[in-house]
Amino acid sequence: MNKENLRKRIAVIGSGFSGLSAAAYAAKSGNEVHVFEKHDQPGGRARQFTTEEGYVFDMGPSWYWMPDIIEDFFRDFNMKADDFFKLVALDPQFEMVFSGEKICVPRKNDEIRALFEKIENGAGKQYDKFMESAKYKYEVGMKEFVTKPCYSWLEFASLKIAGSAVKLDLLSNFRKYVSGYFSDEKLRSLMEFPVIFLGASPQNIPALYSLMNYGGYVLGTKYPMGGFYQLVLAMQKVAEKQGVVFHFNHDVQKINTEDGKVTSIRVNDKDYEFDAVIASSDYHHTETLIPKSLRNYKNAYWESKTFAPSCLIYYLGIKGKIPHLKHHTLFFENELDNHIDCIYKNKKWPAKPLFYSCCPSKTDPGVAPEDCENLFLLLPLAPGIHDEESVREKYLMEMLERIEKHTGETHLISRIEYKKSYCVSDFISDYNAYQGNAYGLSNTLSQTAVLKPKIRNKKIMNLFYTGQLTVPGPGVPPSVISGKIVASEVSKLKLN
Repeated sequence: MNKENLRKRIAVIGSGFSGLSAAAYAAKSGNEVHVFEKHDQPGGRARQFTTEEGYVFDMGPSWYWMPDIIEDFFRDFNMKADDFFKLVALDPQFEMVFSGEKICVPRKNDEIRALFEKIENGAGKQYDKFMESAKYKYEVGMKEFVTKPCYSWLEFASLKIAGSAVKLDLLSNFRKYVSGYFSDEKLRSLMEFPVIFLGASPQNIPALYSLMNYGGYVLGTKYPMGGFYQLVLAMQKVAEKQGVVFHFNHDVQKINTEDGKVTSIRVNDKDYEFDAVIASSDYHHTETLIPKSLRNYKNAYWESKTFAPSCLIYYLGIKGKIPHLKHHTLFFENELDNHIDCIYKNKKWPAKPLFYSCCPSKTDPGVAPEDCENLFLLLPLAPGIHDEESVREKYLMEMLERIEKHTGETHLISRIEYKKSYCVSDFISDYNAYQGNAYGLSNTLSQTAVLKPKIRNKKIMNLFYTGQLTVPGPGVPPSVISGKIVASEVSKLKLN
């Protein structure tokens, strides 16, 4: 068969990180690739907007972790991240605020070790042991374990993965694992925080995910100048260099099928023929675009799953500086488990919430007018929760009060020049996100690898799924990997 016969016409639905990645890799393999995006710009949850006042807000991701995984994407196309944007290493990486105390996590690993030792006698040595094990999990987990399409457990039968099973700590829970190293509650919280957005209590997350600590603390927390959106634009440029065509303001309404194959997709009331479709859109939503009889999963399946949190976000433009606020700040004055229970057990607004503050204008003056601050506030919530504006405002007031207490500032509410809230119902309307989830499916043991929703439709041979509701899971680097996995599978598809 000649090369021309191998060329496929592929549609990618959605231009989030998994869609951008899938499109670039699929085009690199010699295919004709078209990306259909319902919004007027790429990025999905990682979109960006600019206000009349001059504030530039990243709408979603703000932690640039696992930089080597992101660099691998560019390297696959003989490029580098710094061909497109400048990465700055944050120092401190972030600040964590407890009741009556705060901890700044420094940039350098030996300084983090010294910090741990200062807080708890012997914790410096324990930190080294923890990170030595976490590094191994990172190298095997992120380079081997998460790169599989996960059709079958046999994919993990390689000598390296099989021989690493015990050292990967797949069957021990993260909380117990951390407590085996550290006694101090603050240090435990410091180590547990990175897994919260994997979508479950540390008690239900496999200890494998200590790799997150290595990918964050040891490799360092970065920031792309111009905002996280620079990564979106860079990936779009890489895709376009491979020949990918982007269609913005194009909403996919239906996936047309015949005899177990996708024949075309309906976009803005017009049908376009394709040889294969990669859906980077919400998995559950994508399945509503095909007949019920052809879906991989019934509604009962999705209802039985544990989803990662949704969240309340506020984008605030603040007049004047907030001198004692860091780029990243975690407000952990209240009990972690109480907030987690409100997300996964009780499914209600937390009485004593934790929240996160990002102030990128500390590092990047271009994201706010002169002598002003760009403030992004995020409070994790249960998916599907009711989120009327009055409740959002109540939590905004509490978050601002706690920022004032932490920084010594006053009357922040009167200094707000721009304000926009974003919550569960917005995730549903903008992204068709199931129950308004923000981060996909939880990475619990029962929802890991082969146990996640399949990347290929079982009844439609040329329909594939990518993104944070399938393998490897939530987060920017996993989504980039997800796109690569799916593009590889589509390249193996044989056309009749």
